[in-house]
Amino acid sequence: MSEELTRPFEALPESCDVLVVGAGIMGLATAHHLARLGAGRIVVVDQSYLCSGASGRNGGGVRAQWASEINIGLMKRSLALCADFATEMGINVWFRKDGYLFLARNEKRRAELEGSVALQRSHGLPTRMIGPAEVAAIVPELDVGRVVAASYNPDDAVVFPWPFVWGYARSCQRQGVEIFPFVEAELETENGRVAGALLRSRRTANAGAEHRIRAGLTILATGAWSPEVARPLGLELPNHPHRHEICSTEPLKPFLGPLVADLESGLYFSQSMRGEIVGGISNNRVPDGLDQRSSLRFLGLYARELTRTMPILGSVRVLRQWAGCYDLTPDGSPIVGRVDGLGDLVLLCGFMGHGFMMAPIMGLLTARHLMKGEEQELFDRWSLSRFERGELLAESMILG
Repeated sequence: MSEELTRPFEALPESCDVLVVGAGIMGLATAHHLARLGAGRIVVVDQSYLCSGASGRNGGGVRAQWASEINIGLMKRSLALCADFATEMGINVWFRKDGYLFLARNEKRRAELEGSVALQRSHGLPTRMIGPAEVAAIVPELDVGRVVAASYNPDDAVVFPWPFVWGYARSCQRQGVEIFPFVEAELETENGRVAGALLRSRRTANAGAEHRIRAGLTILATGAWSPEVARPLGLELPNHPHRHEICSTEPLKPFLGPLVADLESGLYFSQSMRGEIVGGISNNRVPDGLDQRSSLRFLGLYARELTRTMPILGSVRVLRQWAGCYDLTPDGSPIVGRVDGLGDLVLLCGFMGHGFMMAPIMGLLTARHLMKGEEQELFDRWSLSRFERGELLAESMILG
């Protein structure tokens, strides 16, 4: 699939109007909308293959249950885009709207969920607080003995991540966007502005081959790799990578509707359209840095908490385990927009573990902001400069 949508290193142009570094869903969604708005020649580069990073390594959850107005508003719109994606792009993303069920196991968590639910309902969401009896009615297989309450939004959803990436890549290709995998980018400045990048091939056949490209605008959408890519510019970003692991079981007869999540332990799991139980859990004891290896510790943590929550899964076999990198920021909110002093550089990073679900709307809003000058509150609230100003934000409904 990747080879059909991409171009060889030798076809790189000398210049472009927009250079997008990062061919994950965030970079491709932005390129797709920029092309629709007539942004000119757009080149997307990525150091590996499509779906090699977080876009191909997540659980596919898409939800509007958040604890901040900005995230609730964004995700209402993103969910709508996700629901229409298959029809618009002509690719099946296995969109399944069976809701999210957040479990509270103590009074503190109940109070937090109640506050979030009140905010969500004020924005028109059908989220509601429910007791253990209704939790058991929705998912009879859950052990509700330790459940105090839960929040439930039936409109939240789960998708299969890879076709989303391929769908945007196909649309980009149809609109003339050029996508180059296995290309490493070293951003370069000229007269105080980001002028483009020195590109190096990472393919075996011509590894190390170099090509310099000039760009009118450069968008950095490399997720947890963003600090590493930005550093040669003298730009120290405050986000950092954190390994997050997921596993998938053998397929079972469909029985689980909503994605089940527990903010206390960080456990979450859902059943895919093919029947697998796919989930993960918080694991704070992981190596620093960009690490996508799997660990036995994760499997132990996940298995214990999963079987406590849903005992019938105790004998189910795990078929696959993998890891990706969350892109963590000090306040749990993204970093977006132009950089002071480097006005030709636009950041789209720091989306924690939730960039996948936010990418459809973020790509649209970023393109409109850049091409039409549309003012968006989030480009002020989520700017890099907020850390210097000490205007940190807070978002509590973060899984993993």
